[in-house]
Amino acid sequence: MESNYYMIHDYLISIAVFAFLFLVIIIFFILAQNKKLRNNNKQITDSNRLIEQRLNEVQLEHIGNKLNPHLFKNILNSVQSHAYQTYSSLDKLANVLDYILYESNDKFVSPKEELNFALSLIEINKIKINPLFDFRSKSRIDKSDATYDLKIFAPLLCVDLIENAFKHTDFLAQDSFIAISFELENRIFTLKVSNKASKKNILEKENSGFGSQSLEQRLKMIYGNHYELKRIPKNGIFTAELKINLGEYYDQVRYFR
Repeated sequence: MESNYYMIHDYLISIAVFAFLFLVIIIFFILAQNKKLRNNNKQITDSNRLIEQRLNEVQLEHIGNKLNPHLFKNILNSVQSHAYQTYSSLDKLANVLDYILYESNDKFVSPKEELNFALSLIEINKIKINPLFDFRSKSRIDKSDATYDLKIFAPLLCVDLIENAFKHTDFLAQDSFIAISFELENRIFTLKVSNKASKKNILEKENSGFGSQSLEQRLKMIYGNHYELKRIPKNGIFTAELKINLGEYYDQVRYFR
């Protein structure tokens, strides 16, 4: 009787050990499969990211090819309108064309290079306005900022806001003005442009064409949620402000490399 008891006891222990080992094997199998699925998902995610990046690059190239001819036309019109200042105009024009033909072919430039380009573009546009016109321009650039010389700024982003200010300003109004300010501080770039505009021009800006749409597309594709673009018409004054958190964008890009 006692021997039967021990036999049953040993048998139950053997079943328990077998069940435990079987459970361990199942757990290891599930973990292995889970790891394999995670790796597959990571590969799929990486592939999708590469495909999306390539599509963005193709779209950006397409947008850039449309943007440059419009910029050329506006610059040449400015130079032509004041032939007596041709020498100075051509000097600034040379800087702008060099930037468009060479630096803008790169996916990124530095904030320093974009700023120099924007200042030359402003000087060219100033040719067509009266010397007594109320034009204000200021820069607060921290040259020791960590992003100042980094190639993380998409070229020609400043064009749309600057060109629109000169294009849509009501130069005949007594209180007419254009104010442009640049700022680079704490790894954040800010361009703010304000001008006196007629009601008609404000409506045109609110329903602006290719230039504004392409700017929005480029900013969204390149900087994602690391930028902010505001366009505010108020009391006959149109204000556009572009703010890009270059620091956050650089940290994100560096993390995924």
